[in-house]
Amino acid sequence: MAEVRAARADEAEALTGLVMRSKAHWGYDAAFLAACAEELRIRPADVTARRIVVAENGRGDVLGLASLEGAPPRAELGLLFVEPSAIGQGVGRMLYRDVLRRAVELGVRRLLIDADPHAAGFYRAMGAVAASAAGAAAGGGDGVGPSGDGIGEGLGLGDGAGTGEGRGSDSDSDSEGSGPAGALVRFEVAPAPLAGWARAWTGGGRAVHLGNVAEFNAQFADASLDREQRPAHHYAALAAFYSPYPAALVLPRAVPEGWAALVCRQLGWTGVEVYDGLVDRGPGLVDAVRARPALAALLTGAGLPLVPWGRTRPFAELAGRPWRPGELRYESKSASHALFGRILAEGGHPGIVLPAQWRAGGRWAAARLLSARARAGESSVLKSEHGVGGSGTTVVTPDEVRAAGGARAVLRRLPRGPLLVEEYVSGPAEGPRDLTYDGFVDPRGRVHEVGGAVMEVDGAAYRGATVGPGVVPAWSERALLGFGAAVGRELAASGYRGWFDVDFVADGAGRLAPTETNLRLTGPSVAFMVAARLDALRGAGHFVRIADRVELGARLPDAQLDEVCEALARDCAELGAVFVPAIPTAAFAPLPWLGVLVAAHSREVLDAAEALVRERALAVGAGFGGPAQPEPTPQARTRRQPQPGQSSKSKGEAFLRET
Repeated sequence: MAEVRAARADEAEALTGLVMRSKAHWGYDAAFLAACAEELRIRPADVTARRIVVAENGRGDVLGLASLEGAPPRAELGLLFVEPSAIGQGVGRMLYRDVLRRAVELGVRRLLIDADPHAAGFYRAMGAVAASAAGAAAGGGDGVGPSGDGIGEGLGLGDGAGTGEGRGSDSDSDSEGSGPAGALVRFEVAPAPLAGWARAWTGGGRAVHLGNVAEFNAQFADASLDREQRPAHHYAALAAFYSPYPAALVLPRAVPEGWAALVCRQLGWTGVEVYDGLVDRGPGLVDAVRARPALAALLTGAGLPLVPWGRTRPFAELAGRPWRPGELRYESKSASHALFGRILAEGGHPGIVLPAQWRAGGRWAAARLLSARARAGESSVLKSEHGVGGSGTTVVTPDEVRAAGGARAVLRRLPRGPLLVEEYVSGPAEGPRDLTYDGFVDPRGRVHEVGGAVMEVDGAAYRGATVGPGVVPAWSERALLGFGAAVGRELAASGYRGWFDVDFVADGAGRLAPTETNLRLTGPSVAFMVAARLDALRGAGHFVRIADRVELGARLPDAQLDEVCEALARDCAELGAVFVPAIPTAAFAPLPWLGVLVAAHSREVLDAAEALVRERALAVGAGFGGPAQPEPTPQARTRRQPQPGQSSKSKGEAFLRET
C-alpha cells in the first residue's frame, strides 16, 4: 500500500527522471521532450518551495509525485506525475486527494489545474470543473503550463485507467483534444473542509454504523409495515452512509463483496470493517450483535460513536445509554401534527400553513369523514400513525371514492389499524412539491441545521431526494429552515437526541405545509452525508441524488452485479459524475432493483448520470445469458479478507487502528 510523504531535496534528480518517464509514456517525440526538459526539471530548492510530496510503496520505491504551488486563496496543482509502471494502481488518485487536503489546510479556496488533453478525463472524473482554456493556452502549444510547470501523472481513473500529470498534464486514457501537443484544458476546484454539521455529527471522527432499520420499524407495530421486514433489511444497506466516513458497518443481510469495495473506492474510504449476514428473518439486528459477545465487545470497545438508523431499546442497551420510552413520541404523525400546531400558535412562521387533521375513532368513523369530504369535492390523505416511506399513507380523491363504490370500499383495501384523515394540500403549478428539512440534536441538546432537500414522491410513496446548492426554491428556503429549526428546539426540549427531519408539501400560494417528522435517518440524510464527503474529497458544490429503486432488467447474482456497478461507475465518471450503489441486496429479488446515489457538480450532469444509470440498469438482461444462479443464503460473515489496495474489509481489528 502506497503512502504519501514530503519529498526530500536530495531526491530532486531522481524525481526529474520520474517526471520525464511519465511524460514520455504518452508518446511525445524526442524533440518535444527535449524542449520540455528544462521546464520540467526539479531542483533541490523546488522541493520545499513547490510543496512537493511523493507516493512511496512499502519497499521504499517512489511511485509518483505532486506539488501544490502558490498562496491562499488561489493556488495551482503544478506537478502530478506517476511512474509508468504504477499507472492504473490509484497512485494518481491518492496524490490528487492529498493536494486537495493540503489546499484546505492552507486556506486555499480556488485551485487551478492546466491539463494536457490526455489528463482531461481524469480530472473530470475526480470532480474538477472545466473552465476557460484561454489561460491554459497562454503557455503556447507545447503542452506545458503557463509557468512552465510539469505535466503528467500516471493517474488512475478509479483504480483503473491511465494517467499522465498535473498542469499541462497528459493523464487519462479518456483522451480528448487535438493531440499530445494540443491546447491545455483549464480546470478549477474549490477545496473545502468537511462541513461543520458533519464534524459535529460524529465528533469529527469515524463511527460504527448499525443498519437496524427493521428493528426501528418493528417497535411501532404499525399495521402498514411488512411483518417479515424484508424491505427494511434491503434498506439497511444504507448503513454505509450513516456518517461521512465509517469505521465499521453492521448489516442484517449479506452484501456483495464487490459492493463494499466499490463504495469505499468512490468515497475514498479505507479500513472499513463489514459485519453482514447477521439476520435472516425478523427485525433483531442489535439482538444478533449482542448474541455474539466478541463482536459486541469489539464494536463497543473501540471508543467510537455508534450510529443506528434509529434509536431503540436494544440499541440503548448495547450503547450503554439511557432509554426514554417517550423520546420517539413525535415519530407519531398525530403527535407531530400537534407539535406543529403549538409552534405555529406562538407566531413567527408566516410562510407555514398547517393542514387540518382528524383522528378517526374507528373505520366507520373514517368512512363517514372521508365520504363527507368527497361529497364536498375535497381530496383527503389517509395516514397510519407510524408508516414509513409512504407506507400507510394514501391520497384519495372524490373520483376515486365514487369509482370504488364508496368510502367503505376504499378503506377495505387499506391495512387495519388507527387512521388519520388529513386535508390534502394542492401543490404549485410548477416547481417541487415535496421538501424536507434535516437536522440533528447533539448529546448536549444543541440543534444543528443540515439543510433542505427536494424529495421525489410518487403519489404518497417516497422514491428519492436531491440535495445541493440551490435545490430548495429561494421563496421557500427561509420558511423551511426557520420552521425546521423550531421543531428541532422542541425535540431537544422533549429529551430527544439524534437525527430528525421535517417533511413539507408546497401549496399553490407560496407556503409550506409540514406533514410529519422522522426521528431517525432517512434517504435524504444519506444524500447529505455523501455530499459532505464528496465536497471534502472532490471540491465544494456537489449535487447528490438518491434513487431508492432503479429497476434492473435481469436478476443479477453478486458477481454480475459487481460487473454492472463497475461499468456504471466508469460511465458516470466520463460524464464528470460519481456513481455509488446504495442498496445492492435486491438485485436478485423476483422483481430485481438497485438503490443508487449519483453526484455531480451541476444539475445537468446529475440528470444525465441518473438517466444513464436507469437506461443501463434496464438493459442488463441483454448482456447475460444462461440460467439464473440461485440466490445466496444469508449467513454471518465478518472480517473478510481485503482485496489489496481497495477492499473495505481489513483483517482483525484494523479499523480500530485506523481511527
